[in-house]
Amino acid sequence: MANQSSPSSIYCASFNQDNSGFAISSRDSFKIFDSTTGRLCYERAAGAFVIVEMLYSSDLLALVGAGEQASLSPRRLCLFNTTRGSPLKELNFLTSILAVRMNKKRLVVVLVEKTFVYDLNTLVMLDTIDTVPNPKGLCAFSPSLEGCFLAVPASTTKGAVLVYNVIDLQSHSEIDAHRSPLAAIALSSNGMYIATASEQGTLIRVHLVSESTKSYSFRRGTYPSTIYSLSFGPSTQLPDILIATSSSGSIHAFSLMLAINQRSKRSTSFLGSVLPDSVSDALDPAHHHVLQNAVPSGIRSYAVVRKIEKLEGTSSPSQFTSIRATVSVITYSGYFQEYTLSINSKNESLWTLEREFNLYPVISS
Repeated sequence: MANQSSPSSIYCASFNQDNSGFAISSRDSFKIFDSTTGRLCYERAAGAFVIVEMLYSSDLLALVGAGEQASLSPRRLCLFNTTRGSPLKELNFLTSILAVRMNKKRLVVVLVEKTFVYDLNTLVMLDTIDTVPNPKGLCAFSPSLEGCFLAVPASTTKGAVLVYNVIDLQSHSEIDAHRSPLAAIALSSNGMYIATASEQGTLIRVHLVSESTKSYSFRRGTYPSTIYSLSFGPSTQLPDILIATSSSGSIHAFSLMLAINQRSKRSTSFLGSVLPDSVSDALDPAHHHVLQNAVPSGIRSYAVVRKIEKLEGTSSPSQFTSIRATVSVITYSGYFQEYTLSINSKNESLWTLEREFNLYPVISS
């Protein structure tokens, strides 16, 4: 594996809604890549940006400047058309923009104590959500129009989550997930499940959004670590895999589907069951598959599950023999990595590095 100890030149990194593309920005430019091929699709030398958000693979981008140039204020959101190479619309705010999320109907803008919801097509403001102080802009968004939810912290002293229905424009629920404040949140693409991690970073919890109940709890490790990212695998129902990256430099994969199969054999309770809030609520460590030292310790990273392949067993059509997951990783030291994670029916796993390339030659060109 390449040496990734060089200082970061990446200001931000994000995958689009279906993980088919990703964006990065540096001190003087932003660039769009195809996740499958690694091909550079678009680049623009226009200064430093702290947010570059894609809308699937369309020509629409949401851009927020880093404030290093007078024209790129962190309080201004620019909706940019890559085909025309020009802005479509700009929205100005009183404080810095900390996060932006989009789907085909909604635009969400997160500030430190307020979150704004817009109709993406008309840019009419639909709602303003008053939130607890959220200086990191922590949020999660499910792009599905059928289950379109926004999740933001609901407390500064504990790990509570406010879940808001962005289509119906109303609060859905509040989930008490952890004793300490949140560090990471993720929603499945269909909006059915939410994963959370606290600042302690030792437990990852998965809740069923419709019932606001804790369905599963996975132990990442014994010692505290900062969770940099959480991401569900693609699925129309319960995702097979949840991926996490942390400051320890490891990539963690949790087998949600295998956990269901194991629990359903032992108990009549199913997804709605609530586990006790204690160390014992962590599920079997066999469902935790770790790739150690994938990234140097302390280097920020962002991982997603791009694709899941399931091979069915011969004894029963409903029994699979293995899962192959394609996991893509962006490191803030300037690398893109792609792994195949194979998990067989015995829950034995193998991580294989399929490709890795340095984003620095592209950044510095």
